Amino acid sequence: VQLVESGGGLVQAGASLKVSCGASGATLRNYIMGWFRQAPGKEREFVACIDRTGSITYYGDSVKGRFWISRDNDKNTVDLQMNDLEFEDTAVYYCAANDDFYAIQVTPEKYAWWGQGTQVTVSS
Repeated sequence: VQLVESGGGLVQAGASLKVSCGASGATLRNYIMGWFRQAPGKEREFVACIDRTGSITYYGDSVKGRFWISRDNDKNTVDLQMNDLEFEDTAVYYCAANDDFYAIQVTPEKYAWWGQGTQVTVSS
């Protein structure tokens, strides 16, 4: 499974940004998908995950109410819509795939496939 993120960039605090994840050589509907982020000097942090059908989502506390994960299995994509961005949201954002049974997976170790990451920078 090769995952590719896109859509990162530099925005001002309070702005919105959407990052997307696509795949080559794999059908994403077969996987639970997650978004993680990692800021310099910090551990990789869980952001959000979504089950195979898109009916179950789960968010990290720091983004709850501001970020929204969605998927389009026909287009083979998973999106993360980020609203009301804060300086603390600055990080490299990674999408990841998981073929486990349980829909909610918040630890990086549960995800076997990762994209290369896309930088999101929020200026204060």
